[in-house]
Amino acid sequence: MTQARDPRAVAAIVASALFMQNLDASVVATALPAMARDLGADPVHLSVAITSYLVALCVFIPVSGWVADRFGARRVFMLAIAVFTLASALVGLAQGLGSLVAARILQGVGGAMMVPVGRLLLLRRVSKEELVVAMTWLTMPGLLGPVFGPPVGGLLTDAFSWRAVFWLNIPVGILGLLLVWRFIPEVEPQDPGPLDAKGLALWGVALACLMAGLETIGRNIAPGWFAPAMLGIGAVAAGFAVRHSLRAARPAVDLALFKLRSFGASMGGGSLFRIGASTLPFLLPLKLQIVFGMSASASGLITFATALGAFAMKPLVRPLLQRFGFRAVLVTNGILAAFGVAVCALFTPAWPIAAIFIVLAIGGLTRALQFTSLATLSFADVPQEKLAPATAMTGTLQQLGQALGVVLGSLSLEAAMLATGASGPGPAEFAIAFAVAGGVVLTSIPSALRLPADAGARVSGHRG
Repeated sequence: MTQARDPRAVAAIVASALFMQNLDASVVATALPAMARDLGADPVHLSVAITSYLVALCVFIPVSGWVADRFGARRVFMLAIAVFTLASALVGLAQGLGSLVAARILQGVGGAMMVPVGRLLLLRRVSKEELVVAMTWLTMPGLLGPVFGPPVGGLLTDAFSWRAVFWLNIPVGILGLLLVWRFIPEVEPQDPGPLDAKGLALWGVALACLMAGLETIGRNIAPGWFAPAMLGIGAVAAGFAVRHSLRAARPAVDLALFKLRSFGASMGGGSLFRIGASTLPFLLPLKLQIVFGMSASASGLITFATALGAFAMKPLVRPLLQRFGFRAVLVTNGILAAFGVAVCALFTPAWPIAAIFIVLAIGGLTRALQFTSLATLSFADVPQEKLAPATAMTGTLQQLGQALGVVLGSLSLEAAMLATGASGPGPAEFAIAFAVAGGVVLTSIPSALRLPADAGARVSGHRG
């Protein structure tokens, strides 16, 4: 087996997993209206196809660090890719909402091990000084997923079926398995101690119940008692989970990591940013297809601008962080990113397509800078022995933020329709939803403001 010593090569190979996840996420949003027609479901209610996957990620990611340490990160990473690829094929074969959700949950189990364990493979091979470069190389190939996802997903949906878009993961998964087997050496298994089964159970129940309650509240897709009951059980379980994590010697979810200022800021404010920003991939394709009357392929070609702008930002991340530092970049760029989300409320069919494309590209650029900066800052001060739990927690909160973003988008539409009396989402309802999302992005700014001016200086190289 040839070993990849260069962290950039390892990052590029690990990014094949990110490619699959990002491709899958962007394809689902574009294909939702076609999926809804085929399965006889409401396209807004079909957000459960996205959130069920993200909830499974949130439930199973906390155990990923322990499993990687116990059985070897490379072995677990390869198994996760295989599970994710198999589940993608099953999603494409689904004949109803139940089988679709079941296959998406299996995808979530594979994804829960795939991305955080892959990130762990990389982090254990780089120094703090190499972290910005490594994280940039990790995320750049992963951005190809959303770049190709909307247009390719739309074209496949229109030309063949929404099912074909999920089968795209099969060749990518096989290629990723071969690259990992051929080039990435195993990381020596470590002794993670006994599995914190109680903590995992409490956090799993809390996350699953809270997300089930938020996904169904006020939407007439479950009995009236279901959402309040789930939210109540989830809140109680979350309280017990926090109490357990603070008292356990080796908790599955190590809340002590939040004592690291850089980690706490990137997870706290970063989660708020991710919730607001993650409404966009859900809301935008729906607006373009429902309000503008576009086909899936046409809307995909326009939303492609968002990922294109994100990809263009990657070479600029390191110079900007080195020149201005994490705090200045996160505050200033966070404000610009909030405007980039909220401005989508102004889009109408009267706008020139070129103008929409340019606005989306600029917005994608600002969100990419924020995401990469937050991801890098989160590991700036984490010691080597805490990388596994930090990676698991980072993955959990990232996926939870994405899930809550979809829930926020769908609930905002439902609330807007209730307020306006509309039977379906129209221009006014989408405008309200985008304005709410932009406001949530803005709430991430205070966390960045509390950072010291030299936060993450060893990683960014900023000394000003």
